[in-house]
Amino acid sequence: MYNEHSHQHTTRKRFFFQFLKNKTLVCCEIRGERGMENEPKFKRICVFCGSSAGNKTSYRDAAIELGAELVSRNIDLVYGGGSIGLMGLISQAVYNGGRHVIGVIPKTLMPKEITGETVGEVKAVADMHQRKAEMAKHSDAFIALPGGYGTLEELLEVITWAQLGIHDKPVGLLNVEGYYNSLLSFIDNAVEEGFISPTARHIIVSAPSAKDLVKKLEEYVPRHEKVASKKSWEMEQIGLSPTCEISR
Repeated sequence: MYNEHSHQHTTRKRFFFQFLKNKTLVCCEIRGERGMENEPKFKRICVFCGSSAGNKTSYRDAAIELGAELVSRNIDLVYGGGSIGLMGLISQAVYNGGRHVIGVIPKTLMPKEITGETVGEVKAVADMHQRKAEMAKHSDAFIALPGGYGTLEELLEVITWAQLGIHDKPVGLLNVEGYYNSLLSFIDNAVEEGFISPTARHIIVSAPSAKDLVKKLEEYVPRHEKVASKKSWEMEQIGLSPTCEISR
């Protein structure tokens, strides 16, 4: 027998539980969105820098400032593994801030570039080629502090890898007091002379401060036409042609 009072009560209960369910969903969605806002875009950033501290205090200050910026954004550090120069300053700053530090260093350089206790996790590798590959593998973006031949070589290689399509990770220059102005002028001249395409010029981003640079890296969108796809390079690495299918 139909009972109107019972039907209304049941309907109200269903509505109430549906209301609770929807309210819970809304709360979950809001919390999820807030969580995503706090989630860093980069888990780890690789920093190339000198095993020397340079002649200006501004270079040392920039290394410490960059370390503090990574800590404030909950980003871990990948670097060249040394405990001297700018390498030592940034690794200590990140480590003291409670973030994980991965140092990658060839065994041959360990006596020269590591003094005292090591910081964080140290990966000893066979040579410079393996060092760069290992650093790139563990990183979501790259930043170059002021440095010499080694820093430039590492920087230019990851830029070339981006141009070739091996990776699409952003690459930034922390241009402390215009340290990299002459390099940027050289690259702009290479664009004018037809050796670098205008779109490939945008692979490099630069800024005078750590805060501005990390923000630019987060906003980076590749514009250049890649020589080959990332998948093709990965297949090449394991000895397969691009037309082969990787079994799952």
